[in-house]
Amino acid sequence: MTVLHGIDIAAELRQVRTHWSPRVVGQVNDQYVKVARLLGEFVWHTHDDEDEMFLVVSGTLRIQLPDDQEVVLTPGQLYVVPRGVQHNPIAEEEVEIVLIETVTTTHTGDVVTDRTVPIERQVGDFR
Repeated sequence: MTVLHGIDIAAELRQVRTHWSPRVVGQVNDQYVKVARLLGEFVWHTHDDEDEMFLVVSGTLRIQLPDDQEVVLTPGQLYVVPRGVQHNPIAEEEVEIVLIETVTTTHTGDVVTDRTVPIERQVGDFR
């Protein structure tokens, strides 16, 4: 019998060395499962064609939304930013998250900044 192993999210998060630089750790159909460490304010951006799911593993994440709305997530909580909704994640202290995004989702959506990480750098060797 072959014994398979699950993905150790905590171990994968320890491999993330740079804030705001997601790391792909799995794939479900056309969705990537990513882990990331966040600190500070990201950038206002929109994903026109894809929803984006944030699941907080540790810390507190604020996601600013249009019209002075925001969602605050603590460990174990998730939020799905619907496609086409402008948002800006903020981590006042380090936050560890799991993201679920389609394989076509660009890191910073409709804007490109010095924090934009191309998908090729996110994928690595997760298989």
